[in-house]
Amino acid sequence: MSTFDHSRLLDVADQLLSRAKAKGADAADVILAESLSVSSTVRLGALEDVERSEGLDLGLRVFVGASQAIVSTSDLGESSLEETATSAVAMAKAAPPDPNAGLPEQASSVSDAESLELYDGFSPSTDALKEQAAEAEAAALAVKGVSNSIGASASHGVTGVVMAASNGFSGRYRRSSFSVSCAVLAGEGTAMERDYDYSSKVHHADLESASAIGKTAGERAVSRLGGRKMPTSQVPVVYHPRVASQLLGNLANAVSGSAIARGTSFLKERLGEAVFPGHITIVDDPLLKRGPRSRPFDAEGQLAGVLNLIDAGILTTWLLDSRTAKQLGLQTNGRASRGVSSGPSPGSTNLYMQPGNLSAEDLISDIANGFYVMGLMGRGGSVVTGDYSEGANGFWIENGKITHPVTEVTIAGNLADMYQALTPADDLEFTGAVNAPTLRIEGMTVAGS
Repeated sequence: MSTFDHSRLLDVADQLLSRAKAKGADAADVILAESLSVSSTVRLGALEDVERSEGLDLGLRVFVGASQAIVSTSDLGESSLEETATSAVAMAKAAPPDPNAGLPEQASSVSDAESLELYDGFSPSTDALKEQAAEAEAAALAVKGVSNSIGASASHGVTGVVMAASNGFSGRYRRSSFSVSCAVLAGEGTAMERDYDYSSKVHHADLESASAIGKTAGERAVSRLGGRKMPTSQVPVVYHPRVASQLLGNLANAVSGSAIARGTSFLKERLGEAVFPGHITIVDDPLLKRGPRSRPFDAEGQLAGVLNLIDAGILTTWLLDSRTAKQLGLQTNGRASRGVSSGPSPGSTNLYMQPGNLSAEDLISDIANGFYVMGLMGRGGSVVTGDYSEGANGFWIENGKITHPVTEVTIAGNLADMYQALTPADDLEFTGAVNAPTLRIEGMTVAGS
């Protein structure tokens, strides 16, 4: 894959800012996103699909007084840039004012993108990606009981971001990504079950082997055969790490500055209070080395530091961009995200729960009857009320041991109560943008037959 010419894109951004200011904009920022990606998909040993995509998009946001407008384009020609600036300023002049909108008052310094190790120059060929996908599928099909393949894929991509603003900010970075995944079926007829595994990393050397991904996908599918419904009961529920992360996703939505400013979060009155037990700390770290959402600056050009959203059980802060911070009378903490055609909104970066002291085995060793969750489906938790209900599959726990598979049940509770009854294991691994170890939650309702 080719490298991006960030110097040229910064020149384009500066030119566009000058055009917008000349046409009457009081302030403006420009974000350019360039991407290259290639992937290969294999099914039953045959190449099913090869995809390659390239894109370069630009978004101009302008402010006229307290009004703003955003115009995006993929054409960087002179006439297009002129039209983009003209249209954006005209739209801003016609837009209603928003007293909370605007650029950060001061340009932020930029952390060293190189130190974050976001880019790996290794570029696998399409043939290499095909071989990687085929290796994953072959390992899955070799597992006894696997009856069919849904497919396996391998991919590689690079994204470059360039940003400049009229407050003096200028920054750039690029991020690489590598992934391999596999999904298969086990069993026959109406008794079939499916499952999957995947690995996604910023650096190729960190990627789990294709054969290990395939083998795990196959073993998971086979382990689900013969699943039973269980009688409705209140029992401890244990979340495997691949689904435990969804509970942190619910938290991120509930502490978003947007939800707090609207008054639509069940945690809106809980700042500074114990939301989790004292042994729980939840971190959002945009500066994590090789993190999938690490970045040297946010979508408003602000340097973002590490946040302990939950520190020893206490809810310490919200996820804030400039607009929501103004609404709440606070300062941004650099959590703005945006696309080229939309305004910034707050969100998490690399979010994780610090691990506990018990192994996953010790965490379930004293459970007489409980549910070990491997898969979730449904709406999850309500940010407004905290009510939680999801369809689930997994395994039943009896006398501290994982026993038979369970299917077609619903787990329910309230997030506020669940957070207070939560215990983490020591098996935290960073597999994506949101990560948690195995989690045990007491007294949840498992609704079945």
